[in-house]
Amino acid sequence: MNIVTRRSFLQLSAAAGLAAATAPLSALAATAPAVHPFARAGRPRLRLSLAAYSFRENFPLMRGKPNPKVPPGKATDLFRFADYCAAQGCDGAELTSYFFAEESDDYLLKLRRHCFLRGIAISGTAIGNNFSHPKGPKRDEEIATTKKWIDRAALLGAPHIRVFAGVAPKGFDRAEADKLVITALEECGNYAGQRGVFLGLENHDSIGSAATLLPMVKAVRSPWVGINLDSGNFRTDDPYKDFAECVPYAVNVQFKTEIKGTAPTARPADLKRFTQLLRDGGYQGWVALEYEAKEDAAVAVPRYLHEMRGLFADT
Repeated sequence: MNIVTRRSFLQLSAAAGLAAATAPLSALAATAPAVHPFARAGRPRLRLSLAAYSFRENFPLMRGKPNPKVPPGKATDLFRFADYCAAQGCDGAELTSYFFAEESDDYLLKLRRHCFLRGIAISGTAIGNNFSHPKGPKRDEEIATTKKWIDRAALLGAPHIRVFAGVAPKGFDRAEADKLVITALEECGNYAGQRGVFLGLENHDSIGSAATLLPMVKAVRSPWVGINLDSGNFRTDDPYKDFAECVPYAVNVQFKTEIKGTAPTARPADLKRFTQLLRDGGYQGWVALEYEAKEDAAVAVPRYLHEMRGLFADT
């Protein structure tokens, strides 16, 4: 009978830990199980951020094209947006990819430096990809663009990227598209893990319910993929129920000030209720206000940030 002494146990444990630590991340990802709820210990922690998309009409560029909606004299950029986040008492800023004036390393590093000196963490970025194309050049391009933004997020120090499943081309079977979404998420998630970046699949487009979102995320074999949980995008009879079911898988959260569900018109969201659901689910991480309602963002955003700050105060 082999007797394991305390000393030999510690030696074996250290060796095993070293082997795991030095193993290539790609090899570890290849053996990773399907996504499970993230294990979090301790009290919920909700960190306040603001998505640049909240001021989408103020950025001169929108996805590389001139933005004709910019009101006269109200144009901004991501540097001034970071200043605004600091002035509003946010801990972080979500820098949506659509509004980058440049995508060079020099520009990204200048932006990272600027945010750091203002005491603002870059909570993440967001891209508008589409993984629902059939195999071919378009799908390859979407995957390549996602990997490019993973590299940019790593350079920025952003820990998270919001990604979409996307919309399948007309005539392409949705079930087949879903399979391709899963494999694209797995490939990009494993690449992201090598750069220390999480990918959060948003409940958007074809996945407007927990019933469609959760099976897709659970099928991805990467520890770097979770849910970008958007409180306003569930198209079900009870969006709060769907939201609660997804909290354990969330790697980032976006608060909308309105919900629609299956109703024909939007109604005010209960931010207090959403906050309690995050607490009940033990969430720890960023919660970004992504304002999309009709009221002027310059007026509404400070009010909602104040409300969220109060709701998060005891977490």
